[in-house]
Amino acid sequence: MLLKRAGELKAFRISPRDTNYFACLLDPIADGAGFTWVVEIFTPGGATPPNVHQKAQEAFFVLAGRGIARAGDTSAEIGPGDCFMLPPGLEHIVENPGPGKLYCLTLMVPDEDFAALIRNGIPVELDAEDMAVLTRQGSTHG
Repeated sequence: MLLKRAGELKAFRISPRDTNYFACLLDPIADGAGFTWVVEIFTPGGATPPNVHQKAQEAFFVLAGRGIARAGDTSAEIGPGDCFMLPPGLEHIVENPGPGKLYCLTLMVPDEDFAALIRNGIPVELDAEDMAVLTRQGSTHG
């Protein structure tokens, strides 16, 4: 069994100009998983760059905040409790119009080198707000 605690998570921004960053939960590089599972954190006013995955499905579950998911010619407002999935080959963008951060639990299967892209990025320190969202459900382990 592999167990990680919120305080052990490493976070990365893929490039200096990106307005989103990733707290890595499980991935093929660090954990030998067959997928990448992250908490994706979008700063207010930010968005992912337009992107497409050739073979991977990507699923999002909104933990906190509000945003807009755009895929092809479709867009939808998203908020806590919403889930959406993107099939391979569909260009998409997730936007955070603000005012606060947007937090999504994001899963990509297969990894399609997503973990390498993230882990080769710029380390980011998770702040108190990030840690509060990551531990929202509480814990019996201090």
